[in-house]
Amino acid sequence: MYRAHAAHLIIIAAGIYLVAAVIEGLLSLAGGWVIAIVGALVSIVAAFLVQAALVKAAQDIRDGRADLTIGQTISAAWEVIGPVAGASILAGIAIVIGLFLLIVPGLFLITIWAVIVPAIVIERVKAMSSFGRSRNLVRGNGWNVFGVLVITFLILLGVELVIGLILSPLNSSALSNAISTVVAGSLVAPFQALVVTTIYYRLVAVESGTAPAQQQWPGGDPAWPQQPPSPSGQPPYPQQPPPQGGQPPYPPPSSPGGQPPYPPPPGSPSGQPPYPPPGPPAT
Repeated sequence: MYRAHAAHLIIIAAGIYLVAAVIEGLLSLAGGWVIAIVGALVSIVAAFLVQAALVKAAQDIRDGRADLTIGQTISAAWEVIGPVAGASILAGIAIVIGLFLLIVPGLFLITIWAVIVPAIVIERVKAMSSFGRSRNLVRGNGWNVFGVLVITFLILLGVELVIGLILSPLNSSALSNAISTVVAGSLVAPFQALVVTTIYYRLVAVESGTAPAQQQWPGGDPAWPQQPPSPSGQPPYPQQPPPQGGQPPYPPPSSPGGQPPYPPPPGSPSGQPPYPPPGPPAT
């Protein structure tokens, strides 16, 4: 999905990050701690807007094409920016506390709250309800979700290290830091949003019993409907009950008397022709 729609996704992320960087840069010229706080708030809101917009874009391109324009995608994300920001801030505080205490509680919260943003953007649930919705979706699949998140973190960490090495020749200044943030965020954020949104749809399919049993196709589930397997493990299509006596439901190849149930071909073992031989006309 990222390869097929890289330009669309990167433009959404880069556009939001670039506008936020410009606003923050202009505010920094004015100076003052109040202006600095406002600039930091702009960056925070931009980060939440990028999350929501990319999740909306991931929902849009699941059918293989981008039906919404960039403006429509950002507009739809802006409608839920409040719940996304509120839920993300609360989750971040709880996760940091959990990591600081024993690490394991923080990792547990990261796992069970992995899809709170897709739940808000796609299902339009409220900020507080998104925690329970995410927990219900992840229930029973926690280790799978945790494994995907760990692999995604390692991939993104490697990409950010490479980007940092490429941009290291830039002088350490506010401008270079802004450029690094825009470039890194524009390349990394779409992949992360696609992973989280794909996890969400996979969990929804598992919840509804329509998840495919075979390996998932790249970019999402196969286009055709999937049927859940029966409890006995047999195929989901109807099975014909065997008739009485344990015989197969189809006609046997031979009748009980040893004769075939249809006219034998020429040269059959019985030696009889497949049709009545011609004879003298009846008198």
